[in-house]
Amino acid sequence: MTREMLGPHAGVLPLVAGSPLEKASYALVLVHGRGGSAEGMLPIAKAAKATGAALVAPAAVGNSWYPKRFLDPREQNEPWLGSALTSVGAAVDFVRAAGIPSERIILVGFSQGACLTLEYTTMAATSSVRFGGVAALAGGLIGDPAVPRNDYGSLGGTSVLLACGDADRHIPEAIVRSSANVFRALGATVDLRIYPGIGHDIVGDEIDALAEMVDTLRGTR
Repeated sequence: MTREMLGPHAGVLPLVAGSPLEKASYALVLVHGRGGSAEGMLPIAKAAKATGAALVAPAAVGNSWYPKRFLDPREQNEPWLGSALTSVGAAVDFVRAAGIPSERIILVGFSQGACLTLEYTTMAATSSVRFGGVAALAGGLIGDPAVPRNDYGSLGGTSVLLACGDADRHIPEAIVRSSANVFRALGATVDLRIYPGIGHDIVGDEIDALAEMVDTLRGTR
């Protein structure tokens, strides 16, 4: 890892799978949700037909990135939240250090991992970056929605998928929509998908959208 791991998650190394980093032409960084695992994210990459990709999945201590809801004041989720964001950043740095640039990296997160992935992406935007894609499956930006955000920078047209069911008891639709607005303002190409009657789950259409990102990096679209 090129970034120093700090805080509660510092002792947990990411899972590395798929094609060897030195041979892969692109990579997926896969961030699991609360109660999930790094291993549990690998089937998503398989379903999206990410052949030839290096797969790097950060892992949370105790299978949870932060203790409270993602809409609670940020300070209530520290120091776990800061450590979690560092873990995601370290995974991205690990891929870059192997010679795979940001524009060949797709960030994928589910649930708590989707929230974390989105928050990390806004932080990365401050240095003006373009990723190969960002897929947030059932997630939104972190923090008390009553507190104004101060996001700035550029994502240079990065494709950002925000997908969630309107019956999700954990992720309010309004937060997903407001998160989409933040990413539009950062220069991302936003694909917002709200599924009627769907709860906290991943549906086939989300996998299809991720597969399109993968196909684009593989040069087949």
